[in-house]
Amino acid sequence: MDNTWLWVMDFIFLSALMVLAAVLKARIPALRRLIIPTSMIAGFLGLIFGPELIGLLPLNADFLGTMVYHLMAIGFIALSLKERSVSSNPAILNSGMLIVSTYLVQGIVGFGIFLLLVEWFYPDFFPGIGLLLPLGFGQGPGQAYSIGTQWEELGVIGGGNLGLTIAGIGFLWATVIGIIVMNILIKQRKFTRGNSSEERMPVVETSAPDEIPLSDAIDKLTYQIALIGLIYLITYLTIYGLDVILTPLGTFGATLAQLLVGFHFLIGSLYAVLFRVVLNKVQRAGLKLEHSPNNFLLQRIAGFSFDYMITASIAAISIYALRDYIVPVLLITTIGGLLTILYLVWIVPRMFPKDALPNTLGFFGMQTGTISTGMALVKAVDPYFKTNTADNLVMGSGTALLFGFPLLILLNVPVVGYIQGNSIMYLYTLGGLILYFILLAGALLFRTRT
Repeated sequence: MDNTWLWVMDFIFLSALMVLAAVLKARIPALRRLIIPTSMIAGFLGLIFGPELIGLLPLNADFLGTMVYHLMAIGFIALSLKERSVSSNPAILNSGMLIVSTYLVQGIVGFGIFLLLVEWFYPDFFPGIGLLLPLGFGQGPGQAYSIGTQWEELGVIGGGNLGLTIAGIGFLWATVIGIIVMNILIKQRKFTRGNSSEERMPVVETSAPDEIPLSDAIDKLTYQIALIGLIYLITYLTIYGLDVILTPLGTFGATLAQLLVGFHFLIGSLYAVLFRVVLNKVQRAGLKLEHSPNNFLLQRIAGFSFDYMITASIAAISIYALRDYIVPVLLITTIGGLLTILYLVWIVPRMFPKDALPNTLGFFGMQTGTISTGMALVKAVDPYFKTNTADNLVMGSGTALLFGFPLLILLNVPVVGYIQGNSIMYLYTLGGLILYFILLAGALLFRTRT
């Protein structure tokens, strides 16, 4: 087949799988009852019918991985461009601290267990692989694949595939285990007493008052995509420039430059937020613009990007490449999932005593899957969104970025130790994770004391 079709065929296959998954979910009662995204069903269908198992679909894992990498950045840029009414509610700040402290629990578990496994059973493994647990569970397949792939460029074998696998297992925890947790917590008085009964409106995004008219020379959707493309270009130029500057500085500089490629989504998000801030200031100054970002269309672009990203990420999992890692991966995901439940069951009722049940389920679904799986669990116990959970999940994700920067720095330390052959870096990383968790958890308990 002509090479020009190779990239397109993977998109066509994913599209067919998405349609098939939507039909199956609508027609099969068991699937309708499950809190599971359609894109995830499509991904597992791709894994089953792909070259790893049945071999019916000639999916290309490299192309799928590239798709995951770029769709993640596009989705994050689209979300960051949206206009929001930012709340100053202290619960929003607490929610951000809770999200990052849960990442730290997962990071301590994953990295700590891998340190022991490397010391006792797998001396050739890179201990930093354990840090893919908070990336795959808490951040999702895009980030886990992106960072894991950059580790591969630095000599870590199978990093990207391991990130996808951990994220896939995380979806199972968010959906299957999430339903079990929900049914257990519903029977606990601590999680059902004092639930807020006052009517609350779900989080509403405000759109710009001036939209592009249908008769305009440029379509509304085209303008949003063009704006995202412009910001992505600036992101690429930033990454390229940093690579030129840092690579000549030696091993540490080259390692940092390579890792920044994996954080392209974060750099793109920051540029999008900056653009939104400048645009708001310009509009408040009275300068009328011909075109503005449209919240509705940006949300649709982000939804499209994340749906295809999730499908591609699961379909790209290489089962054969996991043979050497299957025991460690199952170990860290099982222990990490259980401790995530225990931590949230312990701390969320202290933070949100009136709405403990929906908040616990929402944060658990988000911290093992995505915000969509978290909201799906919330909807099962709070169908009309009367509680503050939707605000906490959506707005808390924004404030989590502020508290997450130290964690992003810690992610780089083990790789530097691996490249330089300096194992003391691993202990510094574990110590840093534990210390930062103590600080955040202590601050949460202090801020929510009664």
